[in-house]
Amino acid sequence: MIKLYQKPKLLWSILLTMVLITAHQSWAQGRLDLYIKEGLESNQSIKQQNFMLEKNVYALSEAKSMFLPNIAFSTTYTKADGGRTIDIPVGDMMNGVYSTLNQLTGSNSFPQLQNQQVLINPDNFYDAKFRITQPILNAELNYNKKIKTKQIGLQKTEVLLYKRELVKEIKVAYYNYLKATNAVKIYQSYLALVREGERVNRKLLDNGKINRTALVRSQNEVSKIEASIVTAIKTQESARYYFNFLLNRPQTESILIDEITALPDQTALIGEDIGNREELSKLKIAKGINEDLTGLAKSYLVPKVGASLDLGSQAFDWKFNNKSRYYLLGVSLEWNLFGFGRNSSRMKQTLAEQQAISSQTNYVQQQLLTELKVRQASMESAVAEFRAAQSQLKTSQTYYNDISKLYKEGMAIYIEVLDAQNQWVDAQLQANIALFDTWIAFTAIERANASFNIQ
Repeated sequence: MIKLYQKPKLLWSILLTMVLITAHQSWAQGRLDLYIKEGLESNQSIKQQNFMLEKNVYALSEAKSMFLPNIAFSTTYTKADGGRTIDIPVGDMMNGVYSTLNQLTGSNSFPQLQNQQVLINPDNFYDAKFRITQPILNAELNYNKKIKTKQIGLQKTEVLLYKRELVKEIKVAYYNYLKATNAVKIYQSYLALVREGERVNRKLLDNGKINRTALVRSQNEVSKIEASIVTAIKTQESARYYFNFLLNRPQTESILIDEITALPDQTALIGEDIGNREELSKLKIAKGINEDLTGLAKSYLVPKVGASLDLGSQAFDWKFNNKSRYYLLGVSLEWNLFGFGRNSSRMKQTLAEQQAISSQTNYVQQQLLTELKVRQASMESAVAEFRAAQSQLKTSQTYYNDISKLYKEGMAIYIEVLDAQNQWVDAQLQANIALFDTWIAFTAIERANASFNIQ
């Protein structure tokens, strides 16, 4: 019976243990999440896609600015001599009248005039002005803005698609690294076991208890396991190189590992929801863009109306005064009434493209659904393999323990012990492979139904 004064201590101990276990599990789970976050922030392909997104944002800003007034300054200066003239017969028209007036008045107040020739080309003439233009009605600008807005959404989806694929690659690379790391540990543990067997056999041979065959066999087993360890370490290094490559880190940088011993969530084996796949979102946005392109092709039916205002000065000899300054206000209307089939052909192209996108959407839906079912079947198979490997591991361990006892009692030969050891090690390796194959299969399902939450 527990005494009353011991109960608080016991409760605190249990509580502290639970907190430590929870903290360890949270930290272990958080390692892979931190690596995923690091990979998403440092991956060069995603950075390139973000630059494309930034470009589309600026394109939308440009499309919006088309609705605002545009102000431009222009000036011209002309210097001319010769060319066509305008003849003005001022003398022929007025000299007779002036002569009569001079006779009537008895004076020379009205002089004789010469006929004039005025150059058509202006000489020493300037025209400087500010022109302000403002679109009033332009359907093309509206559709252009809609298209640019949807292109931003399309590029965002493209970035998300790259991220989701990268998450899958990071997870698979991480599980492969853990698989290789555990294999190295298994081989190293087995190496210590066979070396101990070699030491014992050498001692027994020196004492004349066994023949040389057992020692030679144990030595060969040590050499074989040492070679297997080298291969496993190289596999581990390759897995580390690829994982660090995905994270854009130095290839030799160490990797913190999680202690994974349980199967992933089995609820991933049910459900056929593929609505979150970015591929379908891209097709949906592409359909919207194509609808706007259809509207753009039809926009010729709506006239374009705009206004312009010129504020400037024009005069000869660079004069600037009240007489040289001017303003000119105008309203323009442009209506494309007939284009010899160009507009209708453009509309038919967009409608054909729209039908192609609808057909592609149906095909992609079936393709993605099939992929999800295949991934779920692969995970079911991986789970079955893991359970079979666990059963085989338990059986081989029991068999090894029994043979070891018989060998110590002199009732079994060393070759039987080696056979039991090899079966046990193989079972450990198969269980290790089967465990991480289930997590790789689970990652494939996450990719197939886009269930992983990307920040």
